[in-house]
Amino acid sequence: MKNIKRLSIGLLAIMALAVTSCKVEDPFLDNNVAPVLVDVVGAAFGAPLSAKPSVTYPLTSPSLTLAVRLLELDKTNILDHTKGIDSIPVPNVKIALTFRTEVKPNVFVTGTIGEFTSDANGLVTVPTTWDKFSIQKASEGNAAVLISNLAWTGTYKGIAFSRQSQVQAK
Repeated sequence: MKNIKRLSIGLLAIMALAVTSCKVEDPFLDNNVAPVLVDVVGAAFGAPLSAKPSVTYPLTSPSLTLAVRLLELDKTNILDHTKGIDSIPVPNVKIALTFRTEVKPNVFVTGTIGEFTSDANGLVTVPTTWDKFSIQKASEGNAAVLISNLAWTGTYKGIAFSRQSQVQAK
């Protein structure tokens, strides 16, 4: 009888430990992996995913063209070193483009450029002007301006994604 009591107490202790050691989800982090790779066209090759890729445009030009390429990573051959991961362009994905510009020290302007759709090659091209970013027509002597938060957001296969980039105006 003593052994049965000890065994049942030990079994209850193991069950209590198993219940209390369950994984708790972090409420601030989304554990979904981005469904697409958003490659900022014009940024340095291999821009790290943890940093904001930057593209530089002349401040004196009347217009600029922002672009990203949407790619889905096919990992079926990930273990075959002769084939590796394949990048497949993702067509017909709607992307919203928003921005945040520092026009004076600690004075920011935010806005939306618009909504665009990727073409057959997964390319999203956004023709725009400096006026859209609340940057006045510039002369050669003006200081550089940084549009620090250019956000490309969309949804693919039911999963939302966002990629931050920045535009440097010189």
